[in-house]
Amino acid sequence: MPLDLGAKGSCMIGGNVATSAGGIRLLRYGSLHAHLLGLTVVLPTEQGTILKLGSTHKKDNTSLHTPHLFLGSEGQLGVITRVAIGAVPKPVSVQSAMLGVETFESCCNVLRMARRHLSEILSSFEFLDREVMVVLDEALGLKPVLKTNPRFTLLIETSGSNEAHDTEKMERFLAQCINDGLASDGVQAQSVAESAAMWRLRESAPLAVAADGFVFKNDVSLPLKHFYGLTEEVRARCSSMTKRIVTYGHLGDGNSHLNIVAEEYSKELYDKLYPFIYEWVNAHDGSISAEHGIGQLKLPYSGLGKSPAERELVRRIKSMFDPHGILNPYKSF
Repeated sequence: MPLDLGAKGSCMIGGNVATSAGGIRLLRYGSLHAHLLGLTVVLPTEQGTILKLGSTHKKDNTSLHTPHLFLGSEGQLGVITRVAIGAVPKPVSVQSAMLGVETFESCCNVLRMARRHLSEILSSFEFLDREVMVVLDEALGLKPVLKTNPRFTLLIETSGSNEAHDTEKMERFLAQCINDGLASDGVQAQSVAESAAMWRLRESAPLAVAADGFVFKNDVSLPLKHFYGLTEEVRARCSSMTKRIVTYGHLGDGNSHLNIVAEEYSKELYDKLYPFIYEWVNAHDGSISAEHGIGQLKLPYSGLGKSPAERELVRRIKSMFDPHGILNPYKSF
């Protein structure tokens, strides 16, 4: 399965398709758009019309590629009942490592170096700031792998077919990052257990934050240079009103999970955060929803960055498939 998520133990394939979930290995395998071959959906008609769209062929240009209309539609166009997804070969060699970095500029340079030196085997490039590591320890008792308490922790993974080649490549990459002064600390996993411990930190971040208080969650996409700028802006704007502000996410594809934690829900804090966050993201050429969808809270801002013509087209498509607004009501784009 080319899609891999931190929530893989509880999520469903239909939900993954409906939200166009990206996951932690998008760098290697791309999005679901690259692997979705076909699907079966039930439309909200009196007869319960069943549509079988696409095929299992890698190449089929006999019609419009209609399955992709339902990818990321949040259940607004039809109920997905079957999905054909192209599988990928399971990697023989998987290498994991963590780097401690003190500036965000260095994080960006490490990513650029990873793309050059690890290129074809690079599968994940994950990001956690110091505040995430603190809450992982306090809420779940998970200790950091790196002992130097860096400002930022990067989790890097490669997936390939040659163990000796991939190990050497990762070792050279880590050494160069430290020798060039980009990283202050680094650890390469020497076993499956050590790799699992690294990934446990990353995948437990949402659980730790949720246990820390009331969370205002944000799932945005930003150009690399602005990825952490949003966090810094929000801290400057309202840190005195919060318990903590943390960011983790998929730095490799620009997907930031900015979480603002408070002791309890506060309307005053909400009004301080929104629509400021969405307007800031839009002003910096980002997306207010990277992979979690629009839902209800983002609905008033779903038109940011979209032309009137595009919004009208989406409304017409929704009306054609679901003229009575039965599916996922009150959340239409």
